[in-house]
Amino acid sequence: MPSNEQLRELLDPRSTVLLTVECQQGVVGTDSALPELAEEARRSGALAHVARLVAAAHDSGVQVIHAIAERRPDGRGANRNARLFRAAERLPVQQLSGTGAVRVAAPIEVREEDLVVRRLHGLSPIQGTDVDPLLRNLGCRTLVVTGVSANVAVPNAVFDAVNRGYHVVVPADAIAGVPSDYTSAMIRNTLALVATVASTADVLDCLARRRGPAAPEFTPA
Repeated sequence: MPSNEQLRELLDPRSTVLLTVECQQGVVGTDSALPELAEEARRSGALAHVARLVAAAHDSGVQVIHAIAERRPDGRGANRNARLFRAAERLPVQQLSGTGAVRVAAPIEVREEDLVVRRLHGLSPIQGTDVDPLLRNLGCRTLVVTGVSANVAVPNAVFDAVNRGYHVVVPADAIAGVPSDYTSAMIRNTLALVATVASTADVLDCLARRRGPAAPEFTPA
């Protein structure tokens, strides 16, 4: 774990963005297409920790981006080049654009100033989406990655952010995957090698100590 001083240096509200990954009704909600993952996100406290981090980000002026995975009803543009995608097509709950399944799940609060980025393809919340240009326009230096799953989308987000030059902070208790012990193994053996791993409590403490103005708005040249 990093020292409090190191973490506070990374989590300057003016240059920090909080990303929630696939924290949507159809994934972690009560009517999830993936009930085992939804149960783990709630049982472990990860979803509640994400909600606490989002609330703290709102209070401290840290920009929040919600990354949502969805599909068109006709499936146009969606990937079919992996078993995961083909299995998703057969699930009883579909992440269809415009439906309740792709709304951010409770207890996470979405405010007017939050950005919601929706993707129709791929595994990553960052690659091929608007997230990276938004981060650059927001003056982001550090990206805090939360959500699901530790199996696929979260490591994709971490790797893509690191490859693009951002510092990444992963609150270990604010991500979830299945089976339950996989998340700790992923954090210990993979994510800790490329990201700063902390606890939700540590991140909350840093944000509380470093309350400041919201990140400056981007002004075109």
